[in-house]
Amino acid sequence: MDFSLTEEQKLLKEMVREFAEREIAPYVDNWEREHLFPREVFRKLGELGILGMTTEPAYGGTKSDYLSFILALEELSRFSASVALTVSVHSSLFIKAIQEYGREEQKKKYLPRAAKGEILGAFSLSEPGAGSDAANLLTKARKEGNVFVINGIKSWVTTGSEADALILFAVTSGEKEKKRISAFIVDRDSPGLQILKIEEKMGFNSSPTAQIAFEECRIPTENLLGEEGRGMAIALKLLDGSRIGIAAQAVGLAQTALELGIRYAKEREAFGQKIASFEAIQFMLADGATLVEAARLLTYRAASLVDHNLPYTKEAAMAKLFATEAANKIAYIALQIHGGYGYSREYPIERLYREARVTTIYEGTSEIQRLVIARQLIREAEGLIS
Repeated sequence: MDFSLTEEQKLLKEMVREFAEREIAPYVDNWEREHLFPREVFRKLGELGILGMTTEPAYGGTKSDYLSFILALEELSRFSASVALTVSVHSSLFIKAIQEYGREEQKKKYLPRAAKGEILGAFSLSEPGAGSDAANLLTKARKEGNVFVINGIKSWVTTGSEADALILFAVTSGEKEKKRISAFIVDRDSPGLQILKIEEKMGFNSSPTAQIAFEECRIPTENLLGEEGRGMAIALKLLDGSRIGIAAQAVGLAQTALELGIRYAKEREAFGQKIASFEAIQFMLADGATLVEAARLLTYRAASLVDHNLPYTKEAAMAKLFATEAANKIAYIALQIHGGYGYSREYPIERLYREARVTTIYEGTSEIQRLVIARQLIREAEGLIS
């Protein structure tokens, strides 16, 4: 199996890295400290073609193979996990939802502007009482003539306060186990939509996470995405692909943490020598490097399955599980190498340590990934899937 990247992919990585070094690296600490959302960066990413990598050229995009998109996310995350997260949600959940399930009118209305960064999209599935148990939604959408009327509260909406439109999931009929969930495109200026609060988080402070209320929120029936009652199937399919993006984000973060650990070990002296010469430190770095490389290969493997139109639910869950757990371990290792200075906000490893923690939670906790993997293994053993 050939694990080498094409020349085009190498050039893409270089382009994204140069962009991030120029447009992100000098400002990221201030964005995080001041809770500033870098809207201008996303407009520039649109101009660069990065936001359109999941959009067909017919709708103004720069459609690429999925591995190339994953490479771009990894490079962005090396400099800002917050920026990488926003790009991932915008491209692999909002744009991809409309690209794959939208009607022609919906594609023409949203995709060209989203690909160029003129509008920003979000994804709204979770609720205060429905996180891992996503089917337990309480938000409802009732049909009245030529509109749907939405009532409910959504939580943990990435960039929900900044997005111009979002993909929303709500119950359209049925009760309890017979619920029929549907997907909708909801514009930010829809009457009855209100931002209740912005979450105060451990990290990712330049990527605001919102709780949103919908009170008699009225949207036209043509904003239904896909078939009525097929919303949960749409959500689960989209999350499969998006989890590969979160794995890439974890890989990028872990790579930077490892590099920070190596750099500090080469500079710091103790007992008359650089601490990089100590066997204990060398073992820590070796473990970290092995973890990040294994995470990277799992992530690339999952992305390649997408490109070859092969099943990837299990592999996406494996990549997300391993890469995010690895990112936490590598951030721990790097901070430990820094000693007391790693606990100071003067050093960037402190921020990376906090940011790594949530990657094992959003878009499916590590425990949910294990359930997905196990269920796929059992189905394969029973001959239900190959």
